[in-house]
Amino acid sequence: MKKYIAMFLIAVMIILCLSACKDNITNTSQEDKIQIVTTIFPEYDWVKEILGDKIEQAEITMLLDNGVDLHSYQPTTEDIMKISTCDLFIYVGGESDRWVNDALKEATNKDMKVINLLDVLGDSVKIEEMVEGMQEEDHGHSHSHNEEITMDNIENRTLSDFDGKWKSLYPYLLNGDLDEYCEYKAENDEDSTTNKETYIEKYKSSWVSDVNNITINDNYIAFTYNDGNTVSAEYKYAGYNIKVDDNGKISSVRYQFETDSNDAPKYVQFNDHSYESTKAQHFHVYFGDESFDKLMDLETNPFFVKDVLSVNEIIEELMGHNHEEEKDEHVWLSLKNTEILCKAISNALQEIDPDNKETYFKNTSAYIEKLMALDSEYCKVVDNAVHKTILFGDRFPFRYFVDDYGLSYYAAFVGCSAETEASFETITFLAGKVDELSLNSILTIEKSDQKIAKTIVQNTHSKDQNIMALDSMQSITTKDVSNGATYLSIMESNLEILQEALK
Repeated sequence: MKKYIAMFLIAVMIILCLSACKDNITNTSQEDKIQIVTTIFPEYDWVKEILGDKIEQAEITMLLDNGVDLHSYQPTTEDIMKISTCDLFIYVGGESDRWVNDALKEATNKDMKVINLLDVLGDSVKIEEMVEGMQEEDHGHSHSHNEEITMDNIENRTLSDFDGKWKSLYPYLLNGDLDEYCEYKAENDEDSTTNKETYIEKYKSSWVSDVNNITINDNYIAFTYNDGNTVSAEYKYAGYNIKVDDNGKISSVRYQFETDSNDAPKYVQFNDHSYESTKAQHFHVYFGDESFDKLMDLETNPFFVKDVLSVNEIIEELMGHNHEEEKDEHVWLSLKNTEILCKAISNALQEIDPDNKETYFKNTSAYIEKLMALDSEYCKVVDNAVHKTILFGDRFPFRYFVDDYGLSYYAAFVGCSAETEASFETITFLAGKVDELSLNSILTIEKSDQKIAKTIVQNTHSKDQNIMALDSMQSITTKDVSNGATYLSIMESNLEILQEALK
């Protein structure tokens, strides 16, 4: 009996040991895999093509895997952790990826290779352009400083319009970071006697502040002074006050907030050059303990901008270039760009995994042949097309796409626009172009509600245009990938749509 018990115990121990060994092998195998993190679907699919039959040796993560738009994506804690430990991180690098720099600061893998698509493409990256008839986007600072304001159009606002972390420009002015901006102001001044130093001294007097940082959250304002001391209190809205110029016209509106607390300034005013409820992009702030009237008499205008802005971004915002010269991020919609980007990804993988260098090189070469073959098909379709113009009743992320084949375009909005409602003028213009050019089709991006496109159709003479969608690959989900979606298959489908649209 004891013999059988002993044999049974030995068998159990062997099973447990084998199980432990199996778990250990599995964990080790997982750790040995190349960890690759991509932000968008095209990057993810390119990596799969380059890996080929070596895909089992890698773990690939697509961060935007649930159809979230690139322009509205914000990483989770889990996403940041994946990035921090990966071997290869690939991202687009435009305005939508401003979060990446902070994420990379958390990296624990010091050997990580990082590919910024816009950096790889260098000078071939395009600037978002406004074409005739395209509706300008409201960026939240829609009013010119010289626009006439009347009492009838001033709206009440809440403290939430100023939510966020803000920093004073005064320290940047003192240490010379804003010399370029002051030089720019002097060069554009009609008074030839002014120079850079003129503006530096002017802003030193105007932007002086003993507060370096302001944090606003819900109804609370926290002030961090130059000595590092922070005070905060809860504030309530106290209406607005106006500044009037020598001609009796309203020059600016200050929104007022007050507190009963003795822990922070009792009276606070904000002026962000707007008089409607909108999110502030920057502001002048005035605060003290006496009264709002005393604040109106102050001769200083402390200037605060978003805390996340770099020096270059601050200068761009001050010069007014932050929206007019935004890089077009949609580089993946060019087959020619894709060839360049795949080579960069392949080179990185060959350095990470030199044992499979030859495989990655061959896979990349084979994939590029397919890309170029499809590119040739596009050229044939465009060469034989009746029309050479496409019209979008939607935002337009296809600038690289149309430029590759010499096509012209009209659209409701730029590619990164968040607008969803087109103005009467925009609809009228686009409908007129459909009639003028005898276009048979109106295009949208994928998953559009087609509302704008349908309105354009109803405003044409014939009212019988087809509405079709070109896929910009900004809404691809993991389910789509499981169902067989690839970069090439989508671009092939886009070719069929384009051919029909150009008839």
